[in-house]
Amino acid sequence: MFARLTLDVVPISQRQNGETVRVLGVDPATAGATGYGVIESDGRSSRMLRFGALRATRKGPNHFPERLCEIHTILCQLIDEYNVQVVAVESVFTALNMKTALRLSEVRGVILLAAAQRGIPVYSYSPREVKSCVAGYGHAGKEQMQLMVRALLGMSETPEPADAADALAVAICHVQAAQFRAKLDAGATRALRSAGTPKSQNTRSPVSRITLLR
Repeated sequence: MFARLTLDVVPISQRQNGETVRVLGVDPATAGATGYGVIESDGRSSRMLRFGALRATRKGPNHFPERLCEIHTILCQLIDEYNVQVVAVESVFTALNMKTALRLSEVRGVILLAAAQRGIPVYSYSPREVKSCVAGYGHAGKEQMQLMVRALLGMSETPEPADAADALAVAICHVQAAQFRAKLDAGATRALRSAGTPKSQNTRSPVSRITLLR
């Protein structure tokens, strides 16, 4: 009933000198293929571990629950097989009609369920955020995104289909966003420390300061 496209499988490496993180990116779809991609990053570079797409061969509302079950199953398998630590998913596109948006939300629901069952955090990014982060342009086309994903992950071939490339892009977007958040947090911590009053200067008690202000 469902055709699964799995491409470019790379053996899992053991952690060596630095800490690495493995991210599962998902590009959910209702009628088309749901793309997925697993990457590993050490903060300096990222590499692809696996990517593919889950395409329904039988369509229609009667088969949609089966599709949700299949998506949930493959994501659980990927999380367990690759020891995924974070799931990144593309958010619902606001310009979709109500029916399509509801169906897409249901697909996202099983993605969130798979992650929650394993205690893994989930981060959501809009299509524009992903494109801006990966290609530097919020309206980048499919081919441009595929080429950028190939370059950023050091892949020998352009990832196909485009749905799988989009899933890898979502994972890359999370890695870069997490690094940016970490830098902001580190900067805020340094600012708070530098703004603190040295203990040697804090010789007066709070009561004495209040007295002087009267």
